[in-house]
Amino acid sequence: MFFLHLMENKKKIQYFFIMLKGMAMGAADVVPGVSGGTIAFISGIYEELITSINSIDFSLIKTLRKEGFKSFWTQMNGNFLLALFLGIIISVVSLAKFISWLLENQPILLWSFFFGLVLASIIIVGKAIEKWNFRTILMLIIGALIAYYITQLPPSENTTSLPFLFLSGALAICAMILPGISGAFILVLLGSYKIILDAVHERDLKIVATVGLGAIFGLLSFAKLLKWMFNHYKNLTLAILTGFIIGSLNKIWPWKKVLETKIFDDKIIPIKEQNISPWAYEGDHHLMYAIILGLIGFSFIFILEKAASKKQ
Repeated sequence: MFFLHLMENKKKIQYFFIMLKGMAMGAADVVPGVSGGTIAFISGIYEELITSINSIDFSLIKTLRKEGFKSFWTQMNGNFLLALFLGIIISVVSLAKFISWLLENQPILLWSFFFGLVLASIIIVGKAIEKWNFRTILMLIIGALIAYYITQLPPSENTTSLPFLFLSGALAICAMILPGISGAFILVLLGSYKIILDAVHERDLKIVATVGLGAIFGLLSFAKLLKWMFNHYKNLTLAILTGFIIGSLNKIWPWKKVLETKIFDDKIIPIKEQNISPWAYEGDHHLMYAIILGLIGFSFIFILEKAASKKQ
């Protein structure tokens, strides 16, 4: 009832679709290699998200005291943020176990869908660049090289230290709102991914709260930088974000050969992999199903982008 009451000033159906976009972002963020920021950008809510996060500062307290809750809620674009983050939370809590199962049992099919999705995202984000010149091309190349380098880093050992998990949450959320760089993959590199995913499954409130506080700290800090970049260097920012997405394709190529492994919590985890062709893959390469799912992921982005542009 509270949620519906807060949304009385706009059509509730709009916030329902924002919640669905949040669920799509949450689903993407659970997968190491896919960024929820990409989904936000394609669905037409990226700049509103950054602007809304930037509105959360100490001036809100002054507004609350002098003008009341309604002005406070309007200033922070509360309806939008509530709908979006509710969708993200619902998706992470409900899909975390299913996505984990797919990663373990059907990785090729899962990665194929997301490879098609991310490939289409390059076209959509690149189209938003209004002017191509030497600087935008250079920023695109730099972004691609940075993202590629990140995907080549080996994961760290798992750690349950609360300060480290706080830092993990802060760094992951920064990556999460960047199109192309996956927050979940940052958690893999830091060695925190499995711990946090297990904490969500097992409702470990201490770990979830620690990571959540770190995420809030990182989000409020990093969003200000992104907002400044969009206001002053929009084309260059879009170019480097496009590069991030291009560089991330290395991580989500479906067919890989494991070169080195480590044992984390009695499980064999690959820490060094090499991309190979489907035909060189040992085992069932699922080529036909992989192509179909890749095309579905590719098409899904254009459908999402078309729906967002119609709304605008």
